[in-house]
Amino acid sequence: MDNGKGKIWIDLDNSPHVPLFKPIVQELGRRGYSVMLTARDCFQVCALAELHRLPYQRVGRHYGKNKLMKGIGLVFRALQLIPVTWRWKPDLALSHGSRSQMILCRLLNIPLVMMTDYEHAKGLPGLRPDWMILPRALPDHFAVGREKISRYDGIKEDVYVPSFVPEQGVLQRLGIDDHDVVVTLRPPATEAHYFRAQSEELFEAVIAWLGSVPDLRVIVLPRNEKQADFVRQSWPELLASGKVIIPAQVVDGLNLIWYSDLVISGGGTMNREAAALGVPVYSIFRGELGAVDKYLSDTGRLKLIANVEEMLAGIALKKRSRPATPDNGERPALRQIVDHLESILARQNANL
Repeated sequence: MDNGKGKIWIDLDNSPHVPLFKPIVQELGRRGYSVMLTARDCFQVCALAELHRLPYQRVGRHYGKNKLMKGIGLVFRALQLIPVTWRWKPDLALSHGSRSQMILCRLLNIPLVMMTDYEHAKGLPGLRPDWMILPRALPDHFAVGREKISRYDGIKEDVYVPSFVPEQGVLQRLGIDDHDVVVTLRPPATEAHYFRAQSEELFEAVIAWLGSVPDLRVIVLPRNEKQADFVRQSWPELLASGKVIIPAQVVDGLNLIWYSDLVISGGGTMNREAAALGVPVYSIFRGELGAVDKYLSDTGRLKLIANVEEMLAGIALKKRSRPATPDNGERPALRQIVDHLESILARQNANL
């Protein structure tokens, strides 16, 4: 329903976008804007949207690692989005890097705002958003073109971590007691363009090492069923013994991180969520280091692991002293992002 102030279309293209956009959707609603959500059926995006009780329209899926099929899939999903956007007629489109949304916005001349926090992500040749909203840590030089740049303080995880309230009984439901050291482990994004084989090699070394350590449990959060099958086939004895656990249902990542003693991840979002929650976190990501991760590493909130030697010497496997509640102090990122969106819409309407 259009409440008259403005209609914003948000495309949920990957699993981290669900917790990120939930408070943005809520804040836009409080300020009187109408929001429509579409979601790509991949990487548990739809299941997470349902977990977070976000109403959405399911459109398209992932087409695998093959570059040709990826390209075809992006264009096909853009075409699949046409009926939804044509009916709703949004005033502004917003995403955190949805390439299909970008294609459609250029095709239908819909004003587009793109958020990103990784400057080495590849765009689409010849296509640029109209505006970009970036964390201050990112450099200006990668966002060249006709788009206008707005900034927010901190990292994107500061948008939603302050509203996080831990759920009781998370570890107990997974059969884990308080005596074991709990490690949450996230595999690398093997289908992403920035994937490097060294990340997968490190992941395999980490899970084999952790499996040999007594009084320790590993919660593996695969990105898709293919990764889950790989873990099951490679380490069946660790899963059979309960040493390694793959949750049977979608679990909120922030809850797992909060109740973990440490996090090891091959991807950016879970690393940054752990850093935002103050949980010890180690990155086995071996692609080009982004400015946000460099900022977290330089400030001691994230430790980079480059090889097996650093894994053995640098990762501390010990219980952490968990506070009663997370630090939910004021962080300006959410307010600043929505302020930027309001300003963009106001300028857009002034030019009509």
